[in-house]
Amino acid sequence: MNHLFNSDVDGSLYDTRVSGWSALPPLRENYCWTHGDIKTTSDLKATLRAGAWAWPGGYPLYFITNDGGALSFKTVREELPLILSAIQDNDSGGWRVVACAVNWEDSDLLDDHTGEPIQSAYGH
Repeated sequence: MNHLFNSDVDGSLYDTRVSGWSALPPLRENYCWTHGDIKTTSDLKATLRAGAWAWPGGYPLYFITNDGGALSFKTVREELPLILSAIQDNDSGGWRVVACAVNWEDSDLLDDHTGEPIQSAYGH
């Protein structure tokens, strides 16, 4: 798949085999991009594809739910059907992911589903 290009400017996916590909509409908009605010299922999927580390800097990211809960990338991947449904239905049951953020210094931050620690950038 060396012909696929993900833009660092807007997160869109392009097919470079097509002549003049950079002037054409992307194959997929919002394909791989870290969204601070998660408003749609596409935003969540793009953020998952972008990975658990902020760029630039490599800082650890985690998800925030509508009720203030913290979830790791691992948990969101494992519970993806529940979370996608909660976003689509605007559910308030605690599974609706609304944001992605860097855990700067909270070394005591735990995943609210598993109880596992969420890595911090500068906490000890």
